[in-house]
This record gives sequence, structure tokens and C-alpha cells, in this order.
Amino acid sequence: MRKTNSYDVRLLVMPEPIPPEGKLKEDTMKKLFVTLLVVLSVVAVSSTAVLAKFPEKPIKLIVYTKPGGAIDVFARKFTGIAAKYTDATFVVVNKSGAGGIVAIKHILAEKADGYQFAAVTKSNVGKIVSTGNKINVEDLDWMAMMVSDPEAIITSRTQSINTWEQIVADAKEKGGSQIWVGPAAGGNDHIMAMKTWDAAGIKAKWIPYASGGKAMAALLGGHGVAYVGNPQDVIGRPDLKVAVVSSSKRLEGDFADVPTFMEVGIDGLDNEIMWRGFMAKKGLPEEAKAFYTDLFAKINADPEWQAYVKRGGAVPLFDKEDKFLATVKKDQKEFGEVLQQIGAIK
Repeated sequence: MRKTNSYDVRLLVMPEPIPPEGKLKEDTMKKLFVTLLVVLSVVAVSSTAVLAKFPEKPIKLIVYTKPGGAIDVFARKFTGIAAKYTDATFVVVNKSGAGGIVAIKHILAEKADGYQFAAVTKSNVGKIVSTGNKINVEDLDWMAMMVSDPEAIITSRTQSINTWEQIVADAKEKGGSQIWVGPAAGGNDHIMAMKTWDAAGIKAKWIPYASGGKAMAALLGGHGVAYVGNPQDVIGRPDLKVAVVSSSKRLEGDFADVPTFMEVGIDGLDNEIMWRGFMAKKGLPEEAKAFYTDLFAKINADPEWQAYVKRGGAVPLFDKEDKFLATVKKDQKEFGEVLQQIGAIK
């Protein structure tokens, strides 16, 4: 039998050369960089997706007066201009009662999900104080202050008493029975009235109505001598006039002829304002906060909004949560001091 030769065949594999240490570090850094980019991309896409989820249903904007008052007009103007910048649906819901306390309690009773927020004014803070500070302002998210509006004393042109001098003379003659009207007892306008009486050395009675609109209707009907509000309240109401305004200088435009308190000899009332803005229950989701912050900024810069606010002699602004809350606490303290001084609270 023929023998065959057997051979031991081995595959010789040459090892890859080991790269220098610097090259290893460079390759490792490149891989880490690519990995980081991938992770950041995923996070960014995820975050965008989350933010895009709000809002998914209509949003309720709570107004603390009945339709027709300045804050109701403010809220509806806001929703109208918001339509330029978002497809979100806003539904204005009027929940009047107790000068805003009913509306605030409603907000606090709902979820902090961003689908309920409220239009608020400085008057609400006065009402919180005058009712014993039972509502903690820090339980609320003071989202944005958007208007600073000078306080004013408004009269009816159809009545014989319609200038500041006539108001003072009539009040002194009536010895405390003169009637002033406005929204809510204990609110900012009521407190402004009491401060005005004190500064002018007169006495009068305050008759509150469910809204500014109803109070102005009462004034036009002869059921009072003066209404405390803001210059914009007379726009579109030719029978109303601003008798005197709280400002360090005269307003411009339609109100250039209106005297200031200083001009009629009253000191200490040249910086009384009514601010307006928005608040919600504390604890809003981040996607809701981002949505509102962006929307508030866009509306504040909108030419139509700017013209609407300035036409009434007010100042448009956008104070965010921290600054707004600081203002609220300052007003809360001042309201407490004033109400104690005049004996309205202990």
C-alpha cells in the first residue's frame, strides 16, 4: 500500500500592530463624542415630543367678574390675540363672587395641569387681605403680570357733579352720604376710594357691584357720584369722563387734559395702579410652563396688544413668576397696613 506524506499545515496570522497610546485616546474620544451626540439627539427629540403634547384639549381662562368688566375685556382680548400664535382653544369662563375669592378657590381646587388658569388683578390681593389672608399666595403660580394701569376717579358727564372740585364740595355738603361705586368690597378700587377720601379729607359710602360694567351702568343711571377704575374704562362710553388720575405726570393721547391728583392739590396718590395678569395653581408641568411663557412673550410684543394697552393710558409689560410674586407680596403687605390704618381690619 502506497503511503502518503502528511503535512502539518498551520495558518500564520500576524497580529495587528498596536497603535500608539495617543492614537488610542483619540479613537476613544471620537467614539465617546459620537455616542454623546446620539444620546443628546434622542433626548432632544424626546423633549420636543413631550413639549408638543401641551395643550391637547381646550384651556379654560377663569375670569372673576361677570362679563363686561375691565378684566373680562382684558381676558377676551388676550385670547383673541393668542389665536395669532397658537392653535390652542381658549374658553373664557366667568366665575364671579367675593371679589375674586370664588375664582381663586376654583383654581386651587383643580389639578395643576395647565388647563385652567385665571386672569387676576391687584384687587384680588386686596380681597385676600381683607378676608383674613386665608388664601396663601404662594400656593399660586403668578405666571405673568402684563399690564400696569393708573387708578382714576370716573364721573358721568350727564350729572351736574362731574369734576373733582365738584365731587369734593358735594361730599363735604352731604357729610358722608355721598355714594361711590365700583366692583367688590375690599378690592383695590375700594381701597383706592378710601385712600382718596382720607387724602382729600372727605367721607363717602362705597356701593359694590358684581362687575365694573354693572358699577359703571349704575353711575350712568345716577346711582352714584363717582366710580373708581382706570382711564380705559371710559373708552367707548362717551357719557363717562376721567375726573382725576393717579400719575406723576399727565397721560398722553385721549387723556392729556385729565388732571393728576398732584395738580388738584392731593399728595401721596401719584403712583396708585391696577395691575393685570395671569395665575394658576402651583405645580404646573414644565411643558405647560414653556407653552405659556412663550405665548406671553409673543403677545406682549404684539403691536395690536401694545396699542390696546397703551390706548387706555396703561403700560404693557411682562413680569415673570418671581418678579410678579414679589409684587404680590409687597401689595399684600401694603394692603394690610392701609386697611388697619383706616380700621377696616384689625
